Amino acid sequence: MLPLQQQSRILANDRLTADVFRLTIHAPEIAAAASPGQFVMVQVSSSLDPLLRRPFSIHSRSADGSLSLLFKVIGKGTALLAQAKPGDEIDLLGPLGKGFDLTAAEKPVCLIGGGMGIAPLLFLAQELPGKKYALLGARNRDELAPLAKLFADIGCAVQLATDDGSLGHHGFIPDLLDAVLPDVGQVCTCGPKPMIRSVASKCRHAGTPCQVSVETHMACGMGACLGCVLPGADGRQVHVCTDGPVFNAEELAWQL
Repeated sequence: MLPLQQQSRILANDRLTADVFRLTIHAPEIAAAASPGQFVMVQVSSSLDPLLRRPFSIHSRSADGSLSLLFKVIGKGTALLAQAKPGDEIDLLGPLGKGFDLTAAEKPVCLIGGGMGIAPLLFLAQELPGKKYALLGARNRDELAPLAKLFADIGCAVQLATDDGSLGHHGFIPDLLDAVLPDVGQVCTCGPKPMIRSVASKCRHAGTPCQVSVETHMACGMGACLGCVLPGADGRQVHVCTDGPVFNAEELAWQL
Protein backbone atom coordinates (compact mmCIF):
# COMPACT_ATOMS: atom_id res chain seq x y z
CA MET A 1 0.00 0.00 0.00
CA LEU A 2 1.31 3.44 -0.92
CA PRO A 3 1.80 5.91 1.94
CA LEU A 4 -0.72 8.67 2.40
CA GLN A 5 0.06 12.37 2.66
CA GLN A 6 -2.34 14.16 4.95
CA GLN A 7 -2.65 17.67 6.32
CA SER A 8 -3.67 16.92 9.89
CA ARG A 9 -4.93 18.90 12.86
CA ILE A 10 -3.09 18.81 16.17
CA LEU A 11 -5.40 17.90 19.05
CA ALA A 12 -2.92 18.09 21.94
CA ASN A 13 0.78 18.53 22.63
CA ASP A 14 1.40 17.26 26.15
CA ARG A 15 4.69 17.97 27.88
CA LEU A 16 5.59 14.85 29.88
CA THR A 17 9.00 16.03 31.12
CA ALA A 18 11.29 18.98 30.47
CA ASP A 19 12.15 17.65 27.02
CA VAL A 20 9.69 14.82 26.24
CA PHE A 21 6.36 15.48 24.52
CA ARG A 22 3.37 13.46 23.32
CA LEU A 23 1.73 14.93 20.22
CA THR A 24 -1.83 13.85 19.38
CA ILE A 25 -2.96 14.39 15.79
CA HIS A 26 -6.25 13.83 13.99
CA ALA A 27 -5.20 11.81 10.94
CA PRO A 28 -7.97 9.25 10.33
CA GLU A 29 -6.76 7.86 7.00
CA ILE A 30 -3.21 7.27 8.19
CA ALA A 31 -4.38 5.97 11.57
CA ALA A 32 -6.73 3.47 9.93
CA ALA A 33 -3.97 2.14 7.66
CA ALA A 34 -1.25 1.93 10.32
CA SER A 35 0.04 -1.15 12.08
CA PRO A 36 2.29 -1.28 15.17
CA GLY A 37 5.93 -0.57 14.42
CA GLN A 38 5.27 1.66 11.43
CA PHE A 39 6.19 5.34 11.39
CA VAL A 40 5.30 8.68 9.83
CA MET A 41 7.46 11.40 8.32
CA VAL A 42 6.50 14.79 9.73
CA GLN A 43 7.02 18.16 8.10
CA VAL A 44 7.85 20.13 11.23
CA SER A 45 7.76 23.57 9.62
CA SER A 46 5.88 25.27 6.80
CA SER A 47 9.15 26.95 5.75
CA LEU A 48 12.19 25.38 4.09
CA ASP A 49 14.15 25.37 7.34
CA PRO A 50 14.43 22.60 8.28
CA LEU A 51 13.99 21.22 4.79
CA LEU A 52 13.68 17.50 5.55
CA ARG A 53 10.82 15.72 7.29
CA ARG A 54 11.47 13.99 10.61
CA PRO A 55 10.59 10.32 11.28
CA PHE A 56 8.50 9.35 14.31
CA SER A 57 7.15 5.94 15.21
CA ILE A 58 3.41 5.77 15.86
CA HIS A 59 3.00 5.71 19.64
CA SER A 60 -0.71 4.91 19.83
CA ARG A 61 -3.94 4.96 17.87
CA SER A 62 -7.45 5.85 19.00
CA ALA A 63 -10.88 4.93 17.68
CA ASP A 64 -11.61 8.60 16.90
CA GLY A 65 -9.05 8.58 14.06
CA SER A 66 -6.23 10.17 16.03
CA LEU A 67 -2.70 8.94 16.52
CA SER A 68 0.01 10.04 18.90
CA LEU A 69 3.75 10.54 18.53
CA LEU A 70 6.21 10.49 21.40
CA PHE A 71 9.34 12.59 20.93
CA LYS A 72 12.25 14.17 22.74
CA VAL A 73 13.63 17.60 21.92
CA ILE A 74 17.13 17.00 20.56
CA GLY A 75 17.48 19.50 17.70
CA LYS A 76 15.82 22.24 15.68
CA GLY A 77 13.12 20.03 14.17
CA THR A 78 11.88 18.60 17.45
CA ALA A 79 12.20 22.01 19.13
CA LEU A 80 9.81 23.42 16.53
CA LEU A 81 7.45 20.48 17.01
CA ALA A 82 7.43 21.10 20.77
CA GLN A 83 6.00 24.56 20.08
CA ALA A 84 3.02 23.21 18.11
CA LYS A 85 -0.38 24.01 19.61
CA PRO A 86 -3.85 22.43 19.41
CA GLY A 87 -5.56 23.62 16.25
CA ASP A 88 -2.33 23.92 14.28
CA GLU A 89 -2.06 21.82 11.13
CA ILE A 90 0.84 19.57 10.31
CA ASP A 91 1.72 17.58 7.21
CA LEU A 92 2.19 13.81 7.66
CA LEU A 93 3.41 11.13 5.27
CA GLY A 94 2.67 7.55 6.23
CA PRO A 95 2.26 4.95 7.42
CA LEU A 96 5.72 3.85 6.37
CA GLY A 97 7.94 0.82 6.92
CA LYS A 98 7.40 -2.74 8.05
CA GLY A 99 5.84 -3.21 11.46
CA PHE A 100 5.73 -6.02 14.00
CA ASP A 101 4.47 -9.47 13.12
CA LEU A 102 1.31 -9.78 15.20
CA THR A 103 0.99 -13.54 14.79
CA ALA A 104 -0.16 -14.70 18.20
CA ALA A 105 2.36 -16.68 20.22
CA GLU A 106 1.17 -19.55 22.40
CA LYS A 107 2.93 -17.96 25.36
CA PRO A 108 2.79 -14.30 26.49
CA VAL A 109 4.70 -11.65 24.55
CA CYS A 110 7.35 -9.55 26.26
CA LEU A 111 7.77 -5.92 25.16
CA ILE A 112 11.08 -4.29 26.09
CA GLY A 113 11.59 -0.57 25.59
CA GLY A 114 14.37 1.81 26.56
CA GLY A 115 14.04 5.60 26.53
CA MET A 116 12.27 6.87 23.43
CA GLY A 117 12.34 3.28 22.19
CA ILE A 118 9.26 2.82 24.33
CA ALA A 119 7.31 4.86 21.77
CA PRO A 120 6.20 2.16 19.25
CA LEU A 121 5.57 -0.48 21.92
CA LEU A 122 2.40 1.11 23.31
CA PHE A 123 0.67 0.78 19.92
CA LEU A 124 1.85 -2.83 19.81
CA ALA A 125 0.53 -3.49 23.31
CA GLN A 126 -2.84 -2.05 22.29
CA GLU A 127 -3.13 -4.46 19.38
CA LEU A 128 -1.72 -7.67 20.88
CA PRO A 129 -4.21 -10.06 22.47
CA GLY A 130 -3.49 -12.11 25.56
CA LYS A 131 -1.04 -11.64 28.40
CA LYS A 132 1.79 -9.17 27.86
CA TYR A 133 4.87 -8.23 29.84
CA ALA A 134 6.25 -4.70 29.47
CA LEU A 135 9.81 -4.17 30.65
CA LEU A 136 10.49 -0.45 30.40
CA GLY A 137 13.60 1.58 31.17
CA ALA A 138 14.64 5.21 31.14
CA ARG A 139 17.05 7.64 32.77
CA ASN A 140 14.84 8.50 35.75
CA ARG A 141 11.39 8.44 37.34
CA ASP A 142 10.19 11.62 35.65
CA GLU A 143 10.80 10.20 32.19
CA LEU A 144 9.44 6.74 32.88
CA ALA A 145 6.45 7.03 35.23
CA PRO A 146 3.95 8.65 32.79
CA LEU A 147 4.67 6.01 30.13
CA ALA A 148 4.59 3.08 32.55
CA LYS A 149 1.05 3.99 33.59
CA LEU A 150 -0.17 3.81 29.97
CA PHE A 151 1.03 0.21 29.68
CA ALA A 152 -0.42 -0.77 33.06
CA ASP A 153 -3.77 0.76 32.12
CA ILE A 154 -4.15 -1.62 29.15
CA GLY A 155 -3.32 -4.71 31.21
CA CYS A 156 0.42 -5.22 30.75
CA ALA A 157 2.44 -6.75 33.57
CA VAL A 158 4.90 -3.86 33.94
CA GLN A 159 8.44 -3.95 35.33
CA LEU A 160 10.63 -0.86 35.39
CA ALA A 161 14.29 0.09 35.50
CA THR A 162 15.99 3.48 35.74
CA ASP A 163 19.60 4.50 35.31
CA ASP A 164 19.58 6.42 38.59
CA GLY A 165 17.47 3.97 40.61
CA SER A 166 14.68 6.50 41.18
CA LEU A 167 12.01 4.03 39.99
CA GLY A 168 12.13 0.25 39.84
CA HIS A 169 15.35 -1.68 39.26
CA HIS A 170 18.54 0.36 39.52
CA GLY A 171 20.27 -0.63 36.30
CA PHE A 172 19.54 -1.66 32.74
CA ILE A 173 16.27 -3.07 31.50
CA PRO A 174 17.73 -6.29 29.99
CA ASP A 175 18.65 -7.26 33.58
CA LEU A 176 14.93 -7.98 34.13
CA LEU A 177 14.52 -10.24 31.11
CA ASP A 178 16.10 -13.40 32.55
CA ALA A 179 13.32 -13.87 35.10
CA VAL A 180 10.44 -13.68 32.59
CA LEU A 181 12.08 -15.22 29.52
CA PRO A 182 11.06 -18.83 30.35
CA ASP A 183 7.41 -17.70 30.42
CA VAL A 184 7.31 -15.86 27.07
CA GLY A 185 6.96 -17.06 23.50
CA GLN A 186 8.23 -13.94 21.77
CA VAL A 187 10.12 -10.73 22.57
CA CYS A 188 9.64 -7.37 20.83
CA THR A 189 12.10 -4.60 21.64
CA CYS A 190 13.07 -1.06 20.72
CA GLY A 191 15.65 1.28 22.18
CA PRO A 192 19.37 2.07 22.18
CA LYS A 193 21.44 -0.36 20.13
CA PRO A 194 23.43 -1.74 23.11
CA MET A 195 20.13 -2.56 24.82
CA ILE A 196 18.53 -4.35 21.88
CA ARG A 197 21.82 -6.14 21.17
CA SER A 198 21.77 -7.48 24.75
CA VAL A 199 18.10 -8.48 24.47
CA ALA A 200 18.69 -10.21 21.13
CA SER A 201 21.62 -12.14 22.59
CA LYS A 202 19.58 -13.38 25.56
CA CYS A 203 16.75 -14.44 23.24
CA ARG A 204 19.12 -16.23 20.89
CA HIS A 205 20.61 -18.29 23.73
CA ALA A 206 17.12 -19.11 25.03
CA GLY A 207 15.78 -19.99 21.58
CA THR A 208 13.06 -17.33 21.88
CA PRO A 209 12.00 -15.41 18.73
CA CYS A 210 12.92 -11.72 18.95
CA GLN A 211 11.73 -8.79 16.85
CA VAL A 212 13.68 -5.54 17.04
CA SER A 213 12.57 -2.07 16.01
CA VAL A 214 15.66 -0.12 14.96
CA GLU A 215 16.07 3.60 15.55
CA THR A 216 18.27 5.46 13.07
CA HIS A 217 18.54 8.72 11.15
CA MET A 218 16.64 8.87 7.88
CA ALA A 219 15.96 11.62 5.38
CA CYS A 220 13.26 10.34 3.03
CA GLY A 221 11.63 7.35 4.75
CA MET A 222 11.09 5.60 1.41
CA GLY A 223 14.42 3.95 0.54
CA ALA A 224 15.72 6.57 -1.89
CA CYS A 225 18.37 8.44 0.10
CA LEU A 226 20.33 5.45 1.52
CA GLY A 227 20.74 7.36 4.78
CA CYS A 228 19.41 4.57 6.99
CA VAL A 229 21.32 1.59 5.59
CA LEU A 230 22.58 -1.05 8.04
CA PRO A 231 24.53 -4.28 7.50
CA GLY A 232 22.42 -7.42 7.43
CA ALA A 233 23.53 -10.77 8.81
CA ASP A 234 23.74 -12.20 5.29
CA GLY A 235 26.14 -9.50 4.09
CA ARG A 236 23.61 -7.41 2.21
CA GLN A 237 22.67 -3.87 3.15
CA VAL A 238 19.19 -3.34 4.55
CA HIS A 239 17.13 -0.15 4.57
CA VAL A 240 15.64 0.59 7.97
CA CYS A 241 12.86 2.64 6.37
CA THR A 242 11.60 -0.03 3.95
CA ASP A 243 13.02 -3.39 5.07
CA GLY A 244 12.26 -2.35 8.67
CA PRO A 245 12.17 -0.56 11.01
CA VAL A 246 11.14 -3.91 12.53
CA PHE A 247 13.39 -6.89 11.84
CA ASN A 248 13.75 -10.38 13.16
CA ALA A 249 16.85 -10.11 15.33
CA GLU A 250 18.78 -12.70 13.31
CA GLU A 251 18.47 -10.57 10.17
CA LEU A 252 20.94 -7.95 11.44
CA ALA A 253 24.71 -7.98 11.94
CA TRP A 254 24.87 -7.42 15.69
CA GLN A 255 28.65 -7.24 15.91
CA LEU A 256 28.46 -3.71 14.43
